[in-house]
Amino acid sequence: MSVAASDYTPPAPSHPLHGTWKMIRAELAGEPAHPLLVDNTTVELTLDRYTVRYDGEIADRGRYTFTLGELHHHLMLHGVEGPNAGRAIPAIFQRKGELLRICYGLDGSAPAAFASPPGSQLYLVTYRRKERDGF
Repeated sequence: MSVAASDYTPPAPSHPLHGTWKMIRAELAGEPAHPLLVDNTTVELTLDRYTVRYDGEIADRGRYTFTLGELHHHLMLHGVEGPNAGRAIPAIFQRKGELLRICYGLDGSAPAAFASPPGSQLYLVTYRRKERDGF
């Protein structure tokens, strides 16, 4: 199914994930991400799609669903293009104002906490909402 741009209705402002988010910190298995990765990565989230950009170029994209929970909010990414194409990646997320924290279970297991201990395949990332750049 395809939707014409003129038929697109942006999500309500209350959508907790909508926006462009700049990575400000990340770690995998307890190891901090390289500063170049952190400085050059953004994630764009619309109503049900995500696009990861590195240095302005699309690095990964797909669809996602989320549910709001009592203890953690849950996210499920379904990669369509890039290194995660065909993969389902569970995650938990927390939003506080302009900050978004996501813990991804890269091994396919849903994270139980916002932690990335050594030896795990848990990718813990904090993003800050990016200014709108005129749009």
